[in-house]
Amino acid sequence: MHIHWLGNTFVKLQMKPADTDVTVLIDPYAQPIGVQPRSLLADIVIGTHGDNDMITIQGTPFSLMTPGECETHGVLIAAVQGNTAGELMVRIDAEGISVGHLGNTSKQLTDAQLEVLSGVDVLLIPVGGRNTFDAQSAMKAINSIEPRVVIPIAYHTDTDPEAAPVTAFLKEFGSAPAPEKKTIIKKSTLPQEDTQLILLEKE
Repeated sequence: MHIHWLGNTFVKLQMKPADTDVTVLIDPYAQPIGVQPRSLLADIVIGTHGDNDMITIQGTPFSLMTPGECETHGVLIAAVQGNTAGELMVRIDAEGISVGHLGNTSKQLTDAQLEVLSGVDVLLIPVGGRNTFDAQSAMKAINSIEPRVVIPIAYHTDTDPEAAPVTAFLKEFGSAPAPEKKTIIKKSTLPQEDTQLILLEKE
């Protein structure tokens, strides 16, 4: 599974759950400033706060914008109500790997949310403050979910200059890995003990 971060809470997942490649876009929202794609090809599109202001999506993707569970293109998706009306948190299972995306939130998870997201292999968590977790609250959420891999998102970039830099979160986590353009996650290489932190560069 390939994971790319495109700024804010926008993430692209590329996977091959069966015989064909599948591209999943989570939160492909257009931003008022900064470098961002104008259009992308996708098989599945998930919006954690509706479908307004999305970039152009090529193809005929399956779209999910409401709570519920479904399976499409060999990918299992579970979406749970977020902390405000119209918002979601999602879990995606494919290639034997589970990925959790918390959307745009700053509140600790409820029991219903933890029932869906607890123990995911990979957690995509917003850490830039303002309307999302700050460093300390992000760590509290991570400890409640207990993922194997953590990937911070929604921190300071050209499309979100008012968000806090990732440095405070790295200090709180106690790790400062070199940033990568993308990461490849395999079930066979998932950490078995300590939680791994992966830092992605915005594409």
